[in-house]
Amino acid sequence: MSAAHPPPAEPAVPGAGDAVRDRARGALLGLAVGDALGAPAENMKPSQIRRRWGRIEGYVEDDPAGTDDTEYAIFSGLLLAAHGSALTVAQVEAAWHQWIADRDEGPFRAAGFSERGTLENLRRGLAAPISAQHRHAWSDGLAMRAAPFGVFAAGRPAEAARLVAIDGTVSHDGEGIYGGRAVAAGVATAMVASATDAVIAAALSVVPEDSWTARSLRRAVGAAQRSRHTPGITQLGTERAVRSAVVIGGYPWTDLAPEAVGLAFGAFEAARGDFSASVLTAVNMGRDADTTAAVAGALAGALCGAAAIPEAWAAAIGPARGSCLPSMAGYHVLDIAELLTAQGADPRAGAAAGPGAGAGVEAVVGAR
Repeated sequence: MSAAHPPPAEPAVPGAGDAVRDRARGALLGLAVGDALGAPAENMKPSQIRRRWGRIEGYVEDDPAGTDDTEYAIFSGLLLAAHGSALTVAQVEAAWHQWIADRDEGPFRAAGFSERGTLENLRRGLAAPISAQHRHAWSDGLAMRAAPFGVFAAGRPAEAARLVAIDGTVSHDGEGIYGGRAVAAGVATAMVASATDAVIAAALSVVPEDSWTARSLRRAVGAAQRSRHTPGITQLGTERAVRSAVVIGGYPWTDLAPEAVGLAFGAFEAARGDFSASVLTAVNMGRDADTTAAVAGALAGALCGAAAIPEAWAAAIGPARGSCLPSMAGYHVLDIAELLTAQGADPRAGAAAGPGAGAGVEAVVGAR
């Protein structure tokens, strides 16, 4: 990123103060918690989860941590904090080169296939949108990093969807973009909403009605709603209903955006936005469990605020370890929430940066 940059990003809702900041913290901490809860169950079937752990009701590892979902969300959050609504595809592409592709840090670890394909294309000298032309452009890799755009554009789902599509142009196409748009718009509305209905409507409003993403989302939400009116249905029964509404049996790839987004919104609706229930429903359905739980956690965290996240779960989330993106090591999701709302913190030093925080963000990132 060059020294010349656009004006500082505007706060998500100027003057909204503590209420929006709390929901921003809920959204991004919720994403990280969901990611860490779901990581052990990634690519597993529900029956495999039950055989190993019974029903997952909390962390099942002694040292839980976020995966590429959390680190890429931090990556996009820092980029958005530096450029705000003036974000361009060229700036996103430059950030991929500066923070990821051009660093001599060994193999690209613990990332999804869409990120691997993008990285390879960029290293070959290809530029956006051609850099997104790989076999996994439909993946949920944009959906997993979409929540910061909803936080920034709180109450403005169309703007959140526009910005995340700019970010996604480097790495995704088609349904991969639609998945990111749905999540960003959903989080943007959850930041100011009081119920799940408005969140779901916002997600559907920014994707083509006949898209695979829209169909999956409607099917999953419909299954969740019908389950609530089914006498005697169990939690397992609800999870089976939501899962069977969107999962393609026998399909080997679990990171496909229409499926993951459908499962996440289905879990969110089945729980009526309750944080713990939303995340655990997503985790116990398996498939790409870290991403579905991260998205469900971002939606529920934005709707309910940070206080809705169990303290023990929240306390386990530390700064990113850089296991996927070494350049993101040391950043905490709560620092990103602060940058995207108050524009007032240096995420490494914790010092107040004042009104000119856009330049401060760039200085922090450039020092890495």
